[in-house]
Amino acid sequence: MVMDEILTNEELQAAAQGEVASTEATKHEDDGKPRQRTVVVAEDESVNRMDLVAMLEDNGYKVVGEAANGEEAVELTRKFRPDVVCMDVKMPRMDGITAAGTICDENIAPVVMLTAYSQTDLVRQATGAGAMAYVTKPYEESKLLPALEVAMGRFAEINDLLDSVERSEGRLKEAESKLKEAEQKLKKAEDSLEERKLVDRAKGLLMDKADFSEQGAFRWIQKTSMDQRIPKKRLAMAIIAKYGDPKPESGIER
Repeated sequence: MVMDEILTNEELQAAAQGEVASTEATKHEDDGKPRQRTVVVAEDESVNRMDLVAMLEDNGYKVVGEAANGEEAVELTRKFRPDVVCMDVKMPRMDGITAAGTICDENIAPVVMLTAYSQTDLVRQATGAGAMAYVTKPYEESKLLPALEVAMGRFAEINDLLDSVERSEGRLKEAESKLKEAEQKLKKAEDSLEERKLVDRAKGLLMDKADFSEQGAFRWIQKTSMDQRIPKKRLAMAIIAKYGDPKPESGIER
């Protein structure tokens, strides 16, 4: 095979521009399949947990963690950061409501509570702890799957809202910072204007009372200020106090 036949000119140009991707990578990028949703299942009864896991996997979910108590549920959720957590209310070591509260406080994932028909009071507690939805036993696809979607949707909406609030707060802080900076610049400009007025008046007094030229008066003020480390404003005020009229001229602030 001749060397220049290995790659065409078009292929060589594509390689030079970084447009070549592996066949396998391209296949994964172009297959159009949605990302598989991940779930942590927390259920202390092993038979119920197995049924729930099987139901979820049959419907395209990937169960990344199985917990038999609330503590394990929190640990697995922190570790895998799933798209959603299915949490039984009554579990040993740490009950589901407490575990859900921890997960929701840390804003890791939405929680769907699994309850019995007689646990309506616990449903209220679970909602107060931050659970996004709940499903009553026995588990059915027609109840569980919509609840999962509702929980993930609410979780996404809340986080979008939080992001929006955070961005708004950031813009507000930036505006406040710019306002403060503008106020400082204005204050500096006002101080500079006041100093210039006082120096001009002091310069005029030196010209009248001490027979300075305008340039000489200004140089004396500038040199004395530097040599004695006295701000020009204070030096000008001292000159005005000594040589000026007993009453300040109209429009000049002392």
